[in-house]
Amino acid sequence: MDELDKPVDYSQPVAYDTNGQPLYAHPPVAENLHNDNRPEKVVISDADKIKHMKSKKVFPELNLSEGDYVITSVRRHLIGMLAPVAVGVLLISLSFVALFNYDIVLRIFQVTSPVIDQSAVFWTVILFTVFVMTAEYVIYYVYASNKFFLTNDSIVQQVQTGLFSNSEHIINLGNIKDTSYSQTGIVQQLFNYGVIRLSTEGDETEYKFTYVANPKRYVEIIDNAIENYKNCQRDC
Repeated sequence: MDELDKPVDYSQPVAYDTNGQPLYAHPPVAENLHNDNRPEKVVISDADKIKHMKSKKVFPELNLSEGDYVITSVRRHLIGMLAPVAVGVLLISLSFVALFNYDIVLRIFQVTSPVIDQSAVFWTVILFTVFVMTAEYVIYYVYASNKFFLTNDSIVQQVQTGLFSNSEHIINLGNIKDTSYSQTGIVQQLFNYGVIRLSTEGDETEYKFTYVANPKRYVEIIDNAIENYKNCQRDC
């Protein structure tokens, strides 16, 4: 057998140092082909998996990452629709009052033309009513489409400014520097609604969500979620 083909006996010294101590060879260490610096896969508990699946089912519009779940959702107080609904009801009521008092209206405005037919006025009132109700629905759709979701990882704010104009803001809980709420005036105090404000670190951006029912309670929930998130980032 060739000397190069003989197995190396690592139990035998290969040389001696100046003090006569034996020196041994070591077997070659296999190169680690794996990247040891890559992040370890986060272990998700069974409880969080169940919460994640429930949140995906209840809130299909949200793009939740694996292990993320919705803690609470904040929707606008219906009092914000009070003024638009009141205006709509007033306009429709006045149009029907004018229809049922057609003769009186003609005398008030001194209209004597026989061309004006009461049936034409009737259909005009009907079309006007449909128009007002459609406008009311659009206003409600835009108002109600503004939503605010708190997850165990971030805050998602869906902003609807028009029928075909919307945007979405996602704020990581670790980037939130300050949370606050405000209730201005006796009406907001009486009906217990107000504004929630969030400010972020770095760019000092402020996010706000208006017409929130019981804003103090939701700010407390957000603060607890932020504290739990930061504790998990430090200890998990």
